[in-house]
Amino acid sequence: MSQAAEPVVARGLVKRYGELVAVDGVDLTVERGDVFGYLGPNGAGKTTSLRMLLGLIRPSAGSIRLFGRDPLDDGARALDGVAGFVEAPRFYPYLTGRRNLRLLADYDEPRTHGRVEEVLELVELRDRGDDRVGGYSHGMKQRLGIAASLLRSPRLLLLDEPTTGLDPAGMRDMRELVRRLSGEGITVLLSSHLLVEVEELCNRVAIIRRGRVVYEGALSALKEQAGRTWRLRATDGGRARAIALARGIAGLDDTDGDLRFAADEEAVAALTIALGQAGIGITSLRAEAASLEDLFLELTEPGPPAEAAA
Repeated sequence: MSQAAEPVVARGLVKRYGELVAVDGVDLTVERGDVFGYLGPNGAGKTTSLRMLLGLIRPSAGSIRLFGRDPLDDGARALDGVAGFVEAPRFYPYLTGRRNLRLLADYDEPRTHGRVEEVLELVELRDRGDDRVGGYSHGMKQRLGIAASLLRSPRLLLLDEPTTGLDPAGMRDMRELVRRLSGEGITVLLSSHLLVEVEELCNRVAIIRRGRVVYEGALSALKEQAGRTWRLRATDGGRARAIALARGIAGLDDTDGDLRFAADEEAVAALTIALGQAGIGITSLRAEAASLEDLFLELTEPGPPAEAAA
């Protein structure tokens, strides 16, 4: 395993099922130390992508490297240092949580057997380790899945919708656990359809829509892009709108007597000068708070595919 290679590099990843294209030319780069959010609506292709990354299904086209190794060419060796679960983790319900972990650890004896108590403590299940998994809540099963993933001391953790089905307290606990794992130096690739989850946890994101990545980059850059919205009130709204259109400002929306539009600061400054020269007074001009949700919906709603610059 290359010490310098990125945890995940996927290029041109495609998965077809007959006429259906589930993943269509996906490029992903997950860097060391990232909490990387793979964000998109249900059915967008997130789980299929993760299955290909873990070598569970074969891509129709494209390439994958995990720390520089190809899961298809290198087999299990490519997964050294990689762990996680796709969809929901599975355990023997009639066995205890501790016994389930010990069975998994037996496959790697003596490498992982001594870590059972450590990982139970890390996911805060040590006191419930002797309870049967069949009696666990959904959130406890999710945490036990992460404990199982941590047995082999991974450097990359892939989690598919880890908070799905959890109540608010369970979601909070899961997010706190991901933060702790990241703080210990584990790179995390987190698939989710929940914007708030990705916004709270991730430093970089990819947004996938209908099998295609429509944005990949820093979450901060996406927030900045989402925040370029202005609200203008003028003494003559109709003429102000016409002048804005003439100056190339697109996406104008009339909201309660205000003009709402997206533009950079230079364009807004030029517009104010043009309005003054036309004798139109500006009674209110303000930048609206960033709406990451609006941009996410714009990128993922049905309709012609939209592209956002990374």
